[in-house]
Formats: sequence, C-alpha cells, structure tokens
Amino acid sequence: MRRLRNVKIVATLGPSSSDYETIRALFEAGADVFRLNMSHGSHAEQAARHTIIRQIEQDTGRPIAILADLQGPKLRTGVFAKGEEDLVEGAAFRFDLDPAEGDATRVCLPHKEIFAALEPGASLLVNDGKIRLKVESCGADFANCTVTTGGTISNRKGVNVPDVVLPLAALSDKDRADLEFACELGVDWLALSFVQRPEDVAEARALAKGRAAILSKIEKPAAVKAYKEILAVSDGIMVARGDLGVELPVHSVPPIQKQLVRGARAAAKPVIVATQMLESMIESPMPTRAEVSDVATAIYEGADAVMLSAESAAGDYPVEAVTTMDSVAKSVEADPTYREVIEASRRVSRTTIADGIVAAAREIAEATDIHAICCFTQSGTTASLVARERPSVPIIALTPIPATLRRLCLTWGVHCVLTETIDRFKMAVVSAARAARAYGFATEKDQIVVTAGVPFNVKGTTNILRVAPCDERLIFRTDPE
Repeated sequence: MRRLRNVKIVATLGPSSSDYETIRALFEAGADVFRLNMSHGSHAEQAARHTIIRQIEQDTGRPIAILADLQGPKLRTGVFAKGEEDLVEGAAFRFDLDPAEGDATRVCLPHKEIFAALEPGASLLVNDGKIRLKVESCGADFANCTVTTGGTISNRKGVNVPDVVLPLAALSDKDRADLEFACELGVDWLALSFVQRPEDVAEARALAKGRAAILSKIEKPAAVKAYKEILAVSDGIMVARGDLGVELPVHSVPPIQKQLVRGARAAAKPVIVATQMLESMIESPMPTRAEVSDVATAIYEGADAVMLSAESAAGDYPVEAVTTMDSVAKSVEADPTYREVIEASRRVSRTTIADGIVAAAREIAEATDIHAICCFTQSGTTASLVARERPSVPIIALTPIPATLRRLCLTWGVHCVLTETIDRFKMAVVSAARAARAYGFATEKDQIVVTAGVPFNVKGTTNILRVAPCDERLIFRTDPE
C-alpha cells in the first residue's frame, strides 16, 4: 500500500478500536502509527492490540509503527467529605498532607514534592485549569492559597503546577513497569510524559536499552524552556498541546507549537502535533471548520505527523476521523502554497558529508526529472536527513532491519521498504530501482537518486550519491562489478 501524502497519521487505540476489523480499517484509511495509551487499559488489552497490529502488518506487507505513551506521574487531590465543594473567587483554601477528608476550606494534596518546590506567588491549577489558586504562604506540608478562579472541586482532581520545576522524575513506578512491558512487547517508540529536563530522557533511555526510540512530550513550561537540551537527547518530539494549554496562557501555545516543530525539523527528528485536533468527531461524523484548519496549520508547518487521541480511541467515528485527517493532508499537500511555505521554512545548518549528500539529492531531484530519492539506511538517520530537506519527490527508505523501518513510519514523506542485506553498491541501485517500480513511484523509463554509505551496513557512513535509471539492464550495462 502506497500513501499519497507525506505527513503521517498517528491513531490512538482504545475501546472503540480494539478488534482486527476496526484497526485494519484505520490502517487502510490512512493510519501510519498506532498509539497505545498506557494511562488506560490493562497490559493484557495492550498486548492484544499489539498482536493485532503485527498481524495486519504481516497481512498487508507494510511496516507499521507502534508508539507506547507512558502516563507519567499524576498529581491529584485527595477526597472530600461531601464528594465536592464550591470554591468562590477570593476565598482562602489550603492544601496539606493531612489525609483527612476535605471540606470547603482545605483538602489533602498527597505530594510532598509539590510543597518542597512551591513559593509564595506560585499558581496551582485544578481540574485542567478550570480552578486556579495563588499561593500566599507555604511550608513543607502545606500551602495557603487564595482562589483566583472559582468552581466546583471534587475528589481526586488533577493538579498542575506551572510556575516551578518539580523535583519529580518523569517516570513513576507504574511508568517503569509499563516501559519494561512495552519494550518486551516490541513497541517501536516510547512517548515520555512529564519531561522537565534532559535527565528525564536519559533515565528512560537507560531503561529502554535500545529496544525502542524515545519521544519526549513537551507539555510543561519547564520543557519549553529546556527544549534545545531535551531535543538533543530525544529521538523525536510530541507537541502535547493539552497540558501546554493548561499550564501556559492558551494564546501562547500556537507560537510555541511553531517553534517546537521548526526546532525538531532542523534537528532531523520527527515531531508530532497532538491533542484535540478533531475533538468534535468523538461524537460527530463531521469535524468543525476550525478543527480542519488546525490540522492544516500543523501540516503547513511541516510537522512529521498529526495525531488522533480520543477521536479514534473512544469516539463514535474512529475510521471517519482518520479518513478526514487523510483528506485534509492530501488537500494541503496539493496546494502550491504548501511547497512555498515548506521551502521558505527550510533552515538547515549543514556540517557533515551526509548533510551535503542529502541536500544535493534534493536539489538534483527538484532540478531534473527525478522520480524518487532512495536511501539505504541502517539506523534510519539517512532517511531522516533526507526528510529534513522536505523534497518535492517521494523518499524511499531501504533497509534489511525491520525495527528501523517501523521507526521511520513516523517520519515525514518516508516510504519504507524491507530489503535483503546488500554488500555492493550496484545491487543497492538495482534494489532501489525495483522498489521504485514496484510501488508505482517510477517506471523503467524514469530515473531516481540513490544515496548510501560505503562500506555497506555501517551506521553513519552516508557518503555516495548516484543518479540511476530504473531500467536494470542499463544499470548492469553501465556499472562495472
């Protein structure tokens, strides 16, 4: 199956999408990556979904990426004697470590780490920011606050602390267990929640031991401030706009989104734009015009992927949501303005031979009648560098390593093809020509660009570029052994 678009679609699986028929329909509608949300569902349920995805992969002959999204530490209030209380603007309210049931004046906040980091003037947000409080005074086991935005507070509501870096690891005990389970299962990507500093990513990478690539979710102000350092140690990025919009003023999220996408593009690392992209399609077969515009904006920015959350996991119209996203992507990418925007936003600092090779490949492809750029890759780096260039012709990544292909399913414009192990450049060119013809990117009369590294099967050796015919007879006739 050949995708007729460059941006990838990530679909979250859940109660609405757990059987073979539905997941297969999601894949055929356009999903390239399936997300397993470790915040919901048992290990047995996630394992069953993983098995189905791998069966679909086998049945269709196309690699599919699986992303396990770790929950991260969840900060929640205790419980109330009446189940809920109304907090009025201007009223005093206290959080403390006392496990007694709460009332209209106080409630337990069973996270001593929060109190250790709080300072007077800091904000506490409850229930996705619907209730806001300002810290007036605090200590090791309490915070006296003033309600700045009132509302109804009830049992175990989530708490956000946007103004301080919390002395909490990004991985809770549950996350460590989920990470090991997901890696043993054989997922391709791990999404790390609650990232505040590069050390959080290093901890996850040490536990993963190379079994999965690490994708950092940028959802906290501290992560935005340390983005450059976090990006440097991550394999990919997710712009998690839900929590960003809670902890930061909502009007600041669009420019932050653009900055994060451009930063990841420049680093040749895949970036997903996520959260509430087609939210209304949880209950409606049609999206709003604003949602369609939102998806289009992320695609115009050059994001590698756009993501569906509850729309495909728990909504009434999961397949329709993927179909809609696919249609929006194709419409945007067919717009001449799209190429203008993509090319105008191409800011690449080229410092290596590989950088120069992929840049030359794009320029040759766009200046002549080239039908595809074919890159042989071990780790996926070469394909990612080609994708960073955002060429106007298809990218075909060829590798004998299934794990590399699956991880590249998240990368913009990359069509993944499994090959046999190759030890001669001539056979690499032949394999590229065969792949370009087999998947309908070119005919025997066309030409392709091939990039590779010599010696073969060594990471980080991209050093050769060849313009080649797709007619194998011409390849054998012109290329000596």
